[in-house]
Amino acid sequence: MNISRAINLANFVITVGLLFILTSCSSVFDKHIEYEYIEPDHYPVLKAIGYAPLSTQPGKNDTQKMLMAVKVSKLEAYRELTEQVYGQNISSTMTVKGAVAQNDGLQSQVNGVIRGAKVVKSYSAGDTYVTELELDMKRVHDLYITQVKPRKIKRVTYY
Repeated sequence: MNISRAINLANFVITVGLLFILTSCSSVFDKHIEYEYIEPDHYPVLKAIGYAPLSTQPGKNDTQKMLMAVKVSKLEAYRELTEQVYGQNISSTMTVKGAVAQNDGLQSQVNGVIRGAKVVKSYSAGDTYVTELELDMKRVHDLYITQVKPRKIKRVTYY
């Protein structure tokens, strides 16, 4: 009895081993894969405006304050573009005691990379410096294609 069990076990192990070998042979065949690139139907153009007050900027003179306002308004415009592309992460907290709100907090965070934006206008309007940005998603797509080269399988031919 023990010998027949050992033979049956050996046959089972050999059968399972042969099945693994046979199923792995399917990857031996050569294949040719054709890819095609995916392109959207239309590309939106996003616009953003950043503002910065001139008089409240740090600096020893008006020229330094203006340069700081230029930088701040440009960063604010980029932040607005980032919000449009990636959205905002909003966190909220509230403490309630005796059915009365004791503490209410709200926090916003924006995180992302903007490539291909173009400054359309940069000017002062009274005590405020304004920067207008434009992000053509066609340009973003072209930059993305040159780096990542996304593709989908068009056809697979086995030989």
